[in-house]
This record gives sequence, structure tokens and C-alpha cells, in this order.
Amino acid sequence: MKRQLPPHVYEKSPGRVYFYKRGRPSVRIVSEPFTPEFYAEIARAQEAKPIAPARRNWRGLITSYKSSADWKKLKPRTQYDYANRLDRIGEKLGHLDPAKMRRVDVIRIRDNASNVRDANYLVQVLRILFGHAMDIGWMDANPAKGVKSLKSDAPPREPWPRDMVEAFRAKAAGRTLLLFELCLGSGQRVGDVLKMKWGDIEDGCIKVVQNKTGKLLWVPLTAPLRSALDAAEKRSVFILTNHAGTGPWSYRGASDAVMKVRKDIGAGAHDIHALRHTAATELVIAGCSDELVAAVTGQSPAMVAHYTKTARQKVRAIKAQEKRK
Repeated sequence: MKRQLPPHVYEKSPGRVYFYKRGRPSVRIVSEPFTPEFYAEIARAQEAKPIAPARRNWRGLITSYKSSADWKKLKPRTQYDYANRLDRIGEKLGHLDPAKMRRVDVIRIRDNASNVRDANYLVQVLRILFGHAMDIGWMDANPAKGVKSLKSDAPPREPWPRDMVEAFRAKAAGRTLLLFELCLGSGQRVGDVLKMKWGDIEDGCIKVVQNKTGKLLWVPLTAPLRSALDAAEKRSVFILTNHAGTGPWSYRGASDAVMKVRKDIGAGAHDIHALRHTAATELVIAGCSDELVAAVTGQSPAMVAHYTKTARQKVRAIKAQEKRK
């Protein structure tokens, strides 16, 4: 445009003109520039109700964070997990000023959590919130930065022993058995397994787009998984469908179904999440390299090494002892 635009009016791209003034909503001006209608639109934009700034308390900070680009980039599952902690923080601290919180307060919140996992997750969410408060000019430092995570006293997750795998197969039926075989056969996270569709199966493989990493994997079906799929009724586009056949089986419902069988067979120490660990272990015992294991599970090299450390030692020890014969 040859003529200079009025104050607070900007051409963001050819033919797209906006009125923008701090504290007021951005408005697109659609009339022909420099016409009476053009100036009338600007006048109306100037009279628009100012945007009320977020109150400087935890509720305002949480609201601001949930409207930020950082929040929108999170995976749905991560948003769900964060929202649970954000709601609790907002409920307990809502009216207080985040800028007045000190490192000792963060540590107190951590130490008063119900369990180690929740404690560490709360510190992580607080660190993110304080970072956002710095981004919007509310704070100059992050009191949660450097606060140490608590070490869990729970025993490390172990793969399912072979006898427990067979006991589960003998006891479970229907959706529960199919869920078990999908988790063990594909080596994927439970959340990704529950989203699998019949249309994802092609040429003896199942397509997986991991929610956490965004990785696209093609995982060949194992014989037990293929048999379970052949025996399953197709009631929905989802392989594991809800009772109504209108959507995927819920995470809670699937977890409860597996827990019931675990109790029946005495597998209380082996949860559904450990089936991913079990799949990686079976691949190692079958002679797969870490690279081949990762091709199935989609895990990073470091995570594959962590999951298969015990199995690798066993395989190496067997080979070593065979040389003594």
C-alpha cells in the first residue's frame, strides 16, 4: 500500500489488514483501505471491550498456560495427564500469587504427595508453569528448577515369566485375551494398542503410529496374535471396541479386565505395562540385536538397552557356559 496506514493498523500479508492494539482483540479490517467504511471499522475496533488481563494467581496462570502454543503442542495423552495435576494445583493454590512461591514450597508439595510418581510429576508440572510465568513476565526465576526427583522404592518392572504368560492365555478369553496378545505380540504401549483398527492390518503386519513419539511402525503379527485376531469378532473399526461397538475399549476397562485375570492366576506382580518389556525380552532371547528389537517396539537405543539388560546378560552367560562344555 502506498499510503501510510493509520496507527495500530497493519498489513500482515497482501490484502489482509488488521487492527491491533495491546490489551484489545485483534480485528481484521475487510473494507477497502482508506474508504469511509475502512475508517468506520477501525473506529469500532478501537471501541471494542479491552481484553481483561489474567489475574496474577494460580488460576490465571493455568488458564494462560492452557491457551499457549506450548500446551497446544502436547500430545492428547500428555494434556490429559497434565490437566489432572493442573486441576489439583488450581484447586489448592488457585487464589495465591505464583511469584511468591519459593523453592522450599515446591519441595513441601513434592514431599506431601501420595506417592513417588505423583510427587515427581507435580514438580515437573510446577516447573513448566513457572517457566510459562517467566515467559509472560510474571516471574524472573523458576523456583522448581533443580528440585530433585524422589527415587522410587518400588521394585523395577520385570517381564512376565513364561509360565505366567501361558497361565494368562489359559485363563483369559475374548477381548481380554486379544488385548494381551496385541500388547505382547506388537510390543506397543497399552494406549496405542487400544487405538488399533482393523484397517491397520495389512500384509501380515499391523500399522502403528505411536502417540508418544509419533513414530510410524509396521509390526509383523506373531502366530499367537494372528490366531487371536482370526478368532475375534469385528464389531467396530477398532480391534478392541467398547461394549456398544461405538468406539475403542477404555483404558480403565482394559486395565481392570487384565487385573482380574492377573489376580486369578497369581500374577499380581506383573502388570499390563510389563508386556512391552516382555516382548523386548522375548526378541533378545530369540537372538535379535538391539536394532531389531527397536524396529518392533519403536524404543530408543537407550531404552532398549535398559529393558533388555537382564535378558542380554542371560543370553551371554548361556553362550559363555556352552563354551565350557
